[in-house]
Amino acid sequence: MEIGARIAEARTERGATQAQLAATIGMDRTALAKIESGSRRVTAMELVMIARELGRRVEWFVDEVPPALVSYRRAQPGVAVQVIDTELDSLVRDAEFVASGCPELVAGQPEPLPHPVTMKDAEDLAVRARRLLGLRPEQPAQEVSRLAANVGLLVFAVDLGEGADAGTVLLRRGGVALVNGHWRVGRRRLAAAHELGHYLVADEFSLDWRVAAAEAEGIEARLDRFARALLLPGEDLRGRWAEWLAAPDETWRDAAVRAASHYGVDMATLARRLQELGLVDGSRANDIRRVHTKQADIVEKNLVVRDEMAPVALPRPYEQAVLKLFRREAITADRALGLLRGTFGPDSLPTLPPASEAEIWEVTS
Repeated sequence: MEIGARIAEARTERGATQAQLAATIGMDRTALAKIESGSRRVTAMELVMIARELGRRVEWFVDEVPPALVSYRRAQPGVAVQVIDTELDSLVRDAEFVASGCPELVAGQPEPLPHPVTMKDAEDLAVRARRLLGLRPEQPAQEVSRLAANVGLLVFAVDLGEGADAGTVLLRRGGVALVNGHWRVGRRRLAAAHELGHYLVADEFSLDWRVAAAEAEGIEARLDRFARALLLPGEDLRGRWAEWLAAPDETWRDAAVRAASHYGVDMATLARRLQELGLVDGSRANDIRRVHTKQADIVEKNLVVRDEMAPVALPRPYEQAVLKLFRREAITADRALGLLRGTFGPDSLPTLPPASEAEIWEVTS
């Protein structure tokens, strides 16, 4: 009955009728209807064909739902969030499977930090989070995915098209975050920092764009403030902004280009942060939002170009755990490649030592 219900759910999300699905897999519609209602069993071969047609992995139909506390999503009005929910579900199942064989994958999960009620709370939360992540007051928060993994949050990046920014699932141990790799690096980093905020305060309810739009000063707005403060620490930005503006032959545009590169943020995020710190007025903030970093800027200012979380991006500890399971021969090469989501080819996996003669005799006997 549970498998039948999941087949019906996946079929509905795919936008297919029972008759359409049945026809594509060579099954009578009434048989499929009985499977979905739980009055007829589904064979392994039938389930494989159904899963292939509906774009799901077989495990999705038969495994228990991962024990998530809640999932979060951030989307624009009118954009379907089913794509991020589906991808998150798959990632959580993979992470749970890998962690079951390598418990050390999810380590260092902190006690929940205080929930930010005001914007000042959000700033204070960022200070505590930076300390928790081992960042010095002046240190840019580069490699957000690596920093998050150190406190138990596994951040993946997948191209989801022009849909939701990110989502997070809090598990009993650790968590999984999905960032939409479709966007540019600055937006990806901001989304990852925002999801890290959700994880650190361990919210017990979910909000999406409809609630955030109705409650502009709600949790989403406060965690956006947290994310900006995490990536652009106030005191350090104040000092560097004044220094860049005072440099000979440098304009406010030059200062903006240097700041965006140094902290790894997009111009919209930089402008918002400068304005909330009182370093620019609204007019200058709008000017900064329109700035585009050119190749000449990169060369002349000797800027470092990063493409953090370019899709498909997997957390390094997760990759290491998958390879560890493969070396132990706890998983096959095909399973390892599936867990690594196309980022490895067959020739990229470690070469396993041949089995000894004693092991061969042990198996054959």
